[in-house]
Amino acid sequence: MSDRKYRQRGYQDGDRPERDKSKPAPPAGPREERIGPRTPNMPGFREVIRCARCGNLVTQVSDVRCKRCGSDLHSCAQCMHFDTSARFECTQPVPARVSPKDAHNQCDLYSVRVTVERETGSVAPTDARKAFDDLFK
Repeated sequence: MSDRKYRQRGYQDGDRPERDKSKPAPPAGPREERIGPRTPNMPGFREVIRCARCGNLVTQVSDVRCKRCGSDLHSCAQCMHFDTSARFECTQPVPARVSPKDAHNQCDLYSVRVTVERETGSVAPTDARKAFDDLFK
C-alpha cells in the first residue's frame, strides 16, 4: 500500500528503473577563449518609407501620391515631425497650425518619415532549379 493520502496510482507509485549515471561525458573539443560578451545574432534591418494612411511601401520619394490609396505623400501626416500631442501637431516651431494634416502642403520643415524595420523575408532564388534544390537541403 502506498503512503499517499489517496489510492489513485500515479507516476510516483510505479517502480522506475534507475538511471545509469556513470556514463562518461563526451570529450569536449578545444573551446575558443572569449573575451567580452557573445555577439548577438541580429537579423537584418532596413530603412523604409510607408504611407501613413494605408501602410503601403513607398519606393520612390519623388511620388506625389500613394499608388495604393491615393493620399498625398508631402503632407503633415507623412512628416517625421508630426506628433498629435505637440502644439499645432508638429514638433518644430511653426507659426500657425496647418490644416488638414493629410492634404498636400508646402511646409519648409517637411522631412519624410523613415522607419527602421526588420527584414523578415529571405532572398528569393535566382532560378527555378536552385529553388527546387533548396527544398531538399
